[in-house]
Amino acid sequence: MLLPGLDDPRLDDYRHIADHDALVRRGLFVAEGRLVVERLIAQRQHRVCSVLLSPAAAEAMAAVTREVPAETPVFVVPQADMNTLVGFNIHRGCLALAERPAPATVDALDLTTPAHLLVLEGVNNPDNVGGLFRNAAALGAAAVVLGPHCGDPLYRKAIRTSMAATVMLPWVHAGLWPDALTRIRAAGLPVIACTPSAHARSIYEAVLPLRAAVLVGAEGPGLTPEALAQADLHVRIPMHGAMDSLNVATAAAVVMSALAARAAQARR
Repeated sequence: MLLPGLDDPRLDDYRHIADHDALVRRGLFVAEGRLVVERLIAQRQHRVCSVLLSPAAAEAMAAVTREVPAETPVFVVPQADMNTLVGFNIHRGCLALAERPAPATVDALDLTTPAHLLVLEGVNNPDNVGGLFRNAAALGAAAVVLGPHCGDPLYRKAIRTSMAATVMLPWVHAGLWPDALTRIRAAGLPVIACTPSAHARSIYEAVLPLRAAVLVGAEGPGLTPEALAQADLHVRIPMHGAMDSLNVATAAAVVMSALAARAAQARR
């Protein structure tokens, strides 16, 4: 472990972690928090450029940092210096910088085997992006496809909210839209559009396929007419009382859980 001073140029990239665009220009993303950084290191899907820890975090994560490649620097600085360096309070005293993956589109996915995918259109709130990834990973989605105007899964808050699912679960950009939905359907994955429309089929009554792509849109606007037109099935989650809808991450979880139940029934 290295004990640099605040003026050490090796720490320069940490001075920009609050500026997401600056990190993107450098080809980097930042992971924050002990569990998130532990999962980032354990997965080995992204090259970790460096780790920055407070003394308390370094002690707690000794077993984790032993798994870091020898060429990857692990810096330890006092908590107060870390806060000064990054410009805000890092509560858990743990950050890591990693290389952003090369952009990929849906054509890079093998669509012949997944039981289900999650497809997003226009979801740009980082809490919702993170929540959707966390639920997708927990409920067995093979990958996430990002349609137009979606937020960056490697935005610091999205990674943290996802509990590192955005650095573990494969994701790609849709490319041409809504043509990507045609590509997904042609691979044998019917598209299930989640919508609160009264004309949609209740999720409790719908006959669900064994394989599917679950399509969700931004809260408020929902899915565009173009995306809805590409769906094989429109489903809604019936509401009670004054509520008109669920949070998009929760709604996606309900539908993905229903697909998992359908698959479990088929295996009996």
